[in-house]
Amino acid sequence: MAALNLTSTDQSTFILMGIPGMEAAHIWFAIPFSAFYVMGLLGNFMVLFVVGKEQTLHKPMYLLLCMLAFTEISTSTSVVLKALFILWFNLKGISVSGCLTQMFFFHTGTVTHSAILVTMAFDRYMAICNPLRYATILTNAQIAKLGLVGLIRSSLLLLPLPLLLSRQPFCDKRIIPHTFCEHMAVAKMSCGDITVNRTYGLVLAFVVIGSDLTLIALSYGLIIRAVLRISSKKAHQKALNTCTAHLCVMLISYPSFLFSTLTHRFGQGIPLHVHIILANLYFLLVPVLNPVIYGVKSRELREKLGKYLSRMQPPEAFNVKLV
Repeated sequence: MAALNLTSTDQSTFILMGIPGMEAAHIWFAIPFSAFYVMGLLGNFMVLFVVGKEQTLHKPMYLLLCMLAFTEISTSTSVVLKALFILWFNLKGISVSGCLTQMFFFHTGTVTHSAILVTMAFDRYMAICNPLRYATILTNAQIAKLGLVGLIRSSLLLLPLPLLLSRQPFCDKRIIPHTFCEHMAVAKMSCGDITVNRTYGLVLAFVVIGSDLTLIALSYGLIIRAVLRISSKKAHQKALNTCTAHLCVMLISYPSFLFSTLTHRFGQGIPLHVHIILANLYFLLVPVLNPVIYGVKSRELREKLGKYLSRMQPPEAFNVKLV
């Protein structure tokens, strides 16, 4: 009750309720949430460490993979840490400024993630369709510039979301039925007109993701056309195998993101707890699966990871006792 009373007196605080209707089971959600979060951190930090240490991996493809790993670490941390405090310790309060800051960072991270996937598609297009110019066009410096452009684009496009909400009058009942400050969940707490907020958020989601998916589809259309011109079936398979990891990551990322974005606006028939659990799974599963996918599909990365993991084994594990 203390948390509920806070909403009527403290005008600078929101209450994040976690998973509404399942408060008694919060501790049981906290265990897998924590496990997935830690696994995601370990996997992505391992990728960053191995690529950073190995000179042979200082290539555009692995630089993009490091950008993806860093984005997933920062985005999941901005969301999952607060969710874990709610689930483990029932610490539900968050300041308005903290809420808007969290919103900016995880939405910016999500859009930056999409921009990196577009750059990866262009990287695959250049590697397959124009291999002779690949090394001169896609240098590490160029990849870094493209990553910076993607980050600046995301920041500029997402900045109006918290700025618009900061100008809204919020009602006394400041209880957000979520584990994090999702844009529309916060906007619904306003007593004012949120038409501009709702429209901008929806248009932004469709324009950004729509344009990114269009560029990715264009890249893969050109890749398929180039592959079909190759007579050798072995060359077909080799060319397509280089794209498998990227395609898998996209199939994991985009459907879950679009589902989370659209259900807040049009998913009245979906139970609230189902939406919230699935929204959190996007920030938990994607960081776990992406390092696994690229680790399995990239022979170079797999071998280097294996080398460092074998060094972590105690020497006794490799000794054979002779009888």
